[in-house]
Amino acid sequence: MSDEITSMNIRIEGQVQGCGFRDFAIREANGRKLRGWVRNRSDGSLEAVAHGPTKDVEEFIAVCMKGPHGAQVTAINLQPTDPPQSIGFVRRPTF
Repeated sequence: MSDEITSMNIRIEGQVQGCGFRDFAIREANGRKLRGWVRNRSDGSLEAVAHGPTKDVEEFIAVCMKGPHGAQVTAINLQPTDPPQSIGFVRRPTF
């Protein structure tokens, strides 16, 4: 088992607002005990930061590629980032 830790900024594009995506992301991240946050963006995309064991972050990204029922993900952009300051996985206001 690897002890690698990853922090990833995740931008999700498509029909991802108004379908419960933030609640879905929070459930999926908390189920993996990830730290980070999720928020809608004013351009219609969704943004998240996920921090934790690399395997768990990769699994989180994989489920975000599908999203909840009603979402239509057209693109995901990944960028390594600094670890979040938050404890747990939280919702942030729209940016």
